[in-house]
Parts: sequence; structure tokens; C-alpha cells
Amino acid sequence: MMNFVMVALGGALGSVLRYSAGFGVAHIWPQHLYIATVLVNILGCFLIGCAFSWFLLRPDVSGMTTLLLMTGFLGGFTTFSTFSLDALRLLNDGQPVQALLYMGVTLVGGLLATWLGMALIKFSL
Repeated sequence: MMNFVMVALGGALGSVLRYSAGFGVAHIWPQHLYIATVLVNILGCFLIGCAFSWFLLRPDVSGMTTLLLMTGFLGGFTTFSTFSLDALRLLNDGQPVQALLYMGVTLVGGLLATWLGMALIKFSL
């Protein structure tokens, strides 16, 4: 039961932070709300790379902590469904170049950010 509580707590915090990022971007670039999704997804990829490597090097960290941070917080913070919707909306709005750029930056940026996070922790400890 405690596993579900940890995931729920982390997920709630991550979701609120993701919403806050979208809210902030909407005030700066209301016509480019998808930028918030790119930012949170790439940051989330970097953080999950860091967390994964750190937890591998620290077997003493409890499973509850990994559930709270990786499954809960980062699962709530990042969003693949919004990424998919944003990409389709850009395509439907007649912006195929922007859609492809958005998809490419998200995919390549996410993979590079995860790798960077893993490498940063691996080589710093």
C-alpha cells in the first residue's frame, strides 16, 4: 500500500510542477505552449538519467525513494501524451516543419539529456 502512496505523492508534485511550467510559458509565448512540453520532457529525461545512475551506484537507497522520484515525480512531470497531441495539432494546423522540428528536438534532445544525466552521475561519483 505504501508503494502506491509514494507514487501518488511524487506524481502529484510532478504534475503540479509540469502544470506550472505550462502556465509560465503560456504567459510568455501563448502561441507556443508546446515549448513547455519540450522543456519538461527534456529536463525530465535528464533527471531520470541522473536518478537511474545514482540509484545504481547507491544500492542502499530504498525502493520507496525510487518509486517516489522516478515513477511518481518524473512520471507525473513528463508527458508523452501531451507531446503526441501537440505534434498532431501542429500538423493539423498546417505547420509540418514546426511539427517535425518539435518531434525531432523532443526525441533527440530527450535521449541526449538522459545520456548526459547518466554520464554526469557516473563520472562524478
